[in-house]
Amino acid sequence: MTTTARTIPQVRAQPRPRKWTLSKLAVEFAKYSIVIVLALSYAFPLYWMVSSALKDDPQVYRIPPVLVPNPAHWNNFIDAWRADDFTLYTFNSIFRYALPSTVFTVLSSSIVAYGFSRVRWPGRDQLFYLCIATMMVPYTVTMVPLFIIFKKLGWVGTYNPMVVPALFGNAFFIFMLRQFFLTLPQELSDAARVDGASELGILFRIILPLSRPALAVVALFQFMGTWNDYLGPLIYINKYEMFPLALGIQKLRQMLSQVGNAPLAYPYLMAVSTIAAAPIILLFFFAQRTFIEGISLTGLKG
Repeated sequence: MTTTARTIPQVRAQPRPRKWTLSKLAVEFAKYSIVIVLALSYAFPLYWMVSSALKDDPQVYRIPPVLVPNPAHWNNFIDAWRADDFTLYTFNSIFRYALPSTVFTVLSSSIVAYGFSRVRWPGRDQLFYLCIATMMVPYTVTMVPLFIIFKKLGWVGTYNPMVVPALFGNAFFIFMLRQFFLTLPQELSDAARVDGASELGILFRIILPLSRPALAVVALFQFMGTWNDYLGPLIYINKYEMFPLALGIQKLRQMLSQVGNAPLAYPYLMAVSTIAAAPIILLFFFAQRTFIEGISLTGLKG
């Protein structure tokens, strides 16, 4: 009997074919219709931005609205980019704000999350709950006290108020990474400790290499937040040469409004906005698998 069981491969039970009835077809049709309508409602503003960037003013303000630009003015992208120093604004957004803030946030949040999930110490859980409770405080409440503190430190007019706080982690990212670290087997850390590894060694050599999906999610969220941030630079940056891209677009809008009925004002704004949104959209499409995997894995264990 044992020999027969070993030699004959087990046949997996095949799923029964689904029987479609009129009511089930109606339910499926309704579900897909709702999903398609919602998807189109979210995608239409993006399409309207891109199509408006290719129009001229008569097409933008025509009633009924022109959905497909004819003719398409592709030079709007080049002319709008040359209307101001957007190359400098892009450099500021990437290398002086988004990248440093992203690197500091990922590093600091990982270290704090490791301490909350893999190391036992008195008061750990209570301090974690206090850390999570800080997410309940809206930014508008802390905005004025933080501005006073940073002004006394002499940081107004620099990127320090927006980059230095990233060295202390982010409560939401700490929570996400802690949830992911809890899913990793504790035996990995115990075996490394027996071999004499320090806690930082365990974190950087074992835990972080196994947490790439979660780290990718944190990095993407933080980069998107800083790339699209408008309020922070508006409060602390007061020099044109330090403007990030978000403030540069606002400056272009003011320049065009001062001219009056400037030709191609609205298409120029849409063209620059499309260029500014393109890196985030491309980043999401290329990293969507890791992004979705990281989000799903961080919610497996509470």
